[in-house]
Amino acid sequence: MAKMSDYASWSPRDARQMIREGKWDRPTSGMCAGHVQGNLVVLPKDLAYDFLVFAQRNPKPCPILDVTEPGDPEPKIVAPGASLATDIPRYRVWENGECVAEPTDVTEYWRGDLVGFLVGCSFSFEGALVQSHIAVRHIDCDCNVPMYVTNIPCRPAGRLEGPMVVSMRPVPASLIPKAVLCTGRFPAVHGAPVHIGEPAAIGIKDISQPDFGDSVPIEPGEVPVFWACGVTPQAAIMATKPEFAITHSPGCMFIADPLDSDYAVF
Repeated sequence: MAKMSDYASWSPRDARQMIREGKWDRPTSGMCAGHVQGNLVVLPKDLAYDFLVFAQRNPKPCPILDVTEPGDPEPKIVAPGASLATDIPRYRVWENGECVAEPTDVTEYWRGDLVGFLVGCSFSFEGALVQSHIAVRHIDCDCNVPMYVTNIPCRPAGRLEGPMVVSMRPVPASLIPKAVLCTGRFPAVHGAPVHIGEPAAIGIKDISQPDFGDSVPIEPGEVPVFWACGVTPQAAIMATKPEFAITHSPGCMFIADPLDSDYAVF
């Protein structure tokens, strides 16, 4: 079976075409190295403003990269010609806060009143970690990044509220300052960590049992480091139970055209 890293040199356009043709339905970390990836949130127009405010009030987990016109799945800023209905490996369809389907194409679910949001993804700063000689464990293990629902509340907006979700990467203790600095250069894709060590302090009872994604080994001398995660809107959907929503399946991102460096702060 092909690994995510086998597609590191692919262009986003070619990767999206492969995904659209149903040839890849797995996580995307390590694919199209150097290009921005995004989380998906699709909501009815009457809830879209609430989400815009929710994202503005919670910029760490919900930095917005693009917003579509109602009924139009094309993300015209970050990937002209692409479709948010077909170009993500796997989706989640939500009804009243419950995930009712996980298809690889949501064309049949797309409605004229739906607004699509692409939210920054921490996969986009993983290249900076690798360039700083900090291994990314889930890429090395060819699995999904571990993600956890925390006890950190997001600031509510309108009908939306819920806890922050975080992603975790083990980092050698001596390299934590470097990890903080190199990821902090990317505030548009979650930026610096929100918590370091002590999982219980943010409500994580068992680090080996992530709420989303896969468990990864933490080696002796390593510390779990937590970044805000774009799965946070899914926690808000579960908490507030809107009538309908579409998201990506955690770890299965939209691969956009811009470079990670386009979002870096120097």
